[in-house]
This record gives sequence, structure tokens and C-alpha cells, in this order.
Amino acid sequence: MAEEIEEVQKTFKELGICDQLADACDKLGWKNPSKIQAEAIPHALDGKDLIGLAQTGSGKTGAFALPILQALLENPQSFFACVMSPTRELAIQISEQFEALGSEIGVKCAVLVGGVDMMQQSINLAKRPHIIVGTPGRLMDHLTNTKGFSLRMLKFLVLDEADRLLNEDFEKSLDEILNVIPRDRRTYLFSATMTKKVKKLQRACLRNPVKIEAASKYSTVDTLKQLYCFVPAKYKDCYLVYILTARSESTSMVFTRTCDATRFLALVLSNLGLKAIPISGHMTQAKRLGSLNLFKSGQYNILVCTDVASRGLDIPAVDMVINYDIPSNSKDYIHRVGRTARAGRSGVAISLVNQYELEWYIQIEKLIGKTLPKYPAEEVEVLLLLERVSDAKRIAQGKIKDGVGKKRRNRDDDEVEKDAEKYFGLKDSRKFSKKPNGGRGRGGGGGGGRGRGRGR
Repeated sequence: MAEEIEEVQKTFKELGICDQLADACDKLGWKNPSKIQAEAIPHALDGKDLIGLAQTGSGKTGAFALPILQALLENPQSFFACVMSPTRELAIQISEQFEALGSEIGVKCAVLVGGVDMMQQSINLAKRPHIIVGTPGRLMDHLTNTKGFSLRMLKFLVLDEADRLLNEDFEKSLDEILNVIPRDRRTYLFSATMTKKVKKLQRACLRNPVKIEAASKYSTVDTLKQLYCFVPAKYKDCYLVYILTARSESTSMVFTRTCDATRFLALVLSNLGLKAIPISGHMTQAKRLGSLNLFKSGQYNILVCTDVASRGLDIPAVDMVINYDIPSNSKDYIHRVGRTARAGRSGVAISLVNQYELEWYIQIEKLIGKTLPKYPAEEVEVLLLLERVSDAKRIAQGKIKDGVGKKRRNRDDDEVEKDAEKYFGLKDSRKFSKKPNGGRGRGGGGGGGRGRGRGR
């Protein structure tokens, strides 16, 4: 594993991290700090506000979690820090990272995200945890409605994936939260990409921040091999199957623009004998986490997803990312391809571009500052799959038309759900619905491509 690309030749102790937390890093396999950690941690320990820009997969979570935990050791109190993220899955992952790093010092975390019962979350808040991690909408729900819960004593605020949190999807909730937390606090903003709105927020709630750029403004890691394949729109499914079949041993993530497309493509690929499972904002939280864990465990090696899975998720050993649909926002490309080639590992990203997406693809090349090489695919070979793929699509369309996941359940769906229940320890008897939160339908950051919703 070529870790030298990401790590610097210092130890966590040399950065000022105490023995207990340095030992926790060692147990997690963090032998040396990454570049963003090495540059951010000393400033954080000096009490500075931070704006951190680094490639996805470069250790941003550790860069803010370690200074917060060290400050907590020196001044223990409940509701010490609050971390906000744009997606539910990322919030859960950040909480797990805090608990792993703080396992020896008894750190307690509470996760506040949509799709989960508020009462159980209120019970967890009543236990007065040290760290709150959540999405803005659900956090504001609890600040408004949960008796006895406030962040009046908050010492640290973290905005992870800050560029996404600063867009209009979360703006109202974020403004409300900033109005009810203390001004006397440390504030950290971290992301792989930054936008002009960061400057506005900097004036509003950061005090003389240190800006750390451990990467160029919009960049990808050197270990990532990026390719494109120009395809006729009507044969795009064939090219996808061709690539996945050619790399059948790889662990792959396939990104689509809409929730419906994730479900349809997963069915098509399953009909062709590939182990594919979908994840999108239209799924209940239990099923989303179930799909994610089935993919992480290796029971399925293809995850078909919307941009709900593009932000910050640390999924080990993803070999390949395929952009089945080119993102209309070119900056989302950085987050998508950042799911592979993490922490010094190598990876491949392949973008399938049709004539209708060419303008978006050109914007991506301008953003990353390079012209990508072409993926070697012979159309004659690809079209040998046409009949099989067409049959698989007809079967998938028939299953969806017949009400798969609504009134009638097909065998494949039942098997996936049973696997998810067995792995994740949850049973969700609710039927497939377009509203993930059982009523208000507020999404967790990006299902359906554009991610409208407040991240509840």
C-alpha cells in the first residue's frame, strides 16, 4: 500500500497529540499523520479556527477529531462539540471515527439524522453525550422540540463537506443553528472542494481562521487513473455491463443521476448475474445502511448509487468508480471519484459520456485541469452483449411495472432485504416509498441526484 503519497514523516506525538490519543491512532493503523492532519492539527491545538481543503480520503476527519478529543480530555463536559454533515451515512461514519479514537477515554457520541426515530435519539441526548454528529435539519428539530437539549455550552463546531452545507439545501437550518450556539467557540470547516459561499460564512462565524490547502482547489489524487468512454446513449447500458464484466473481480461503485435509475440498473445487473445492490435517498434509513454494509462486507461487489454516497464515506478497497451519468455539477465529480484511490491506494474512475452530456464532461476536464485518456472498448465487442442486456432490461422493467417493492415483492428484492436485516440487525416492514422519512419526506443529502431537502 503506497501510503507515502498521503503521509508525512512525523508522528502524532510530534504534532502535540497526547499519549492516549496517539496510542488510539496506532491501534487504528494510523502510523503517521496525513498531510492535512500534519498541517491542521498544530493550528487547532493552538486554538485557531480552521478552513481545511484536502482531497477526499486524505484524513480530514482525523484532522478535526483529534484536537477536539484532546481539548475534551483537558476540559470534560457534555455537548462539547457538534459536527454537521450533509448526509446521514457520513454523519454515522464520523461518529464511529470519534468513538474509535476516543474508546480509551470513554467518549460518548449521539447521531442525529433523519430516517431514525426521534424518541430514541432524545433518549440518547438525555444521556448527555460529549459529541453530537448530525444533519442540519434533524439537529434543528431536536434543538426546537427536545426538552432539556441545548448547545449553549458548545465549545467546537465542525462543518464537514462545508461546500455542500453552505448551499441552499441546508441554508435555513444552518442559519437557525448558528443563531442558537455560542459565539465563543472554535469553528472548523473541512471539505474536498470550497465555494465562494465559504467567504460569506467566514465573515459570519469564523475568527481569524487559518486556511490550509493540502491540495489544489479542485484536485484528484495521483494514484487515481481517470478515463472516459464516449458512447451512444442507446448503448450506454451495454458499455456499463461490458466494463463491469471485464473487471468482474473489482469492487465498484456506479453513480447515476436519479433514485429510480439506481433501482433499475441494480435490477438489470442482477438479472445478468452480477452482484449489484442499490442505495438512494428513496430508501428507508435501515435499508440504506443495510445496502452499505452488505457492500462493505463483500456480499455484493457493485453498489449502484446516487450522489448520496459520494460524500466522505470511507468504503475500504473500492477499486473502480463508474460515472454512468455525468454529474451536472462538475464539482460533484471530485467527490464521486474520491470513493476510490483512498489513503494511497490505486483506483480507476471511468466516465460514460453520451452526446447529451458532452458539455458537462468538458466542464469536468476544465475543473481538474487535464484531458482524460479514452477507455479502450471496441463497439463490436460491446454490442455482442446487446441481446442479453435488452432481455435483462425488459425483465427489470416488468418487475418495476408489476410493483416491485410496493404491493408485490420479487425474489431478488426479498433476498436483498433478508440479507440486510441479517447483517444490520434491523427489520423494516415498511414498503418502498418515495418519501424516506415516512411522512415529511425530507431527504438526507442528495437522493435523486440534486439532493433537495434539509438532510433530516
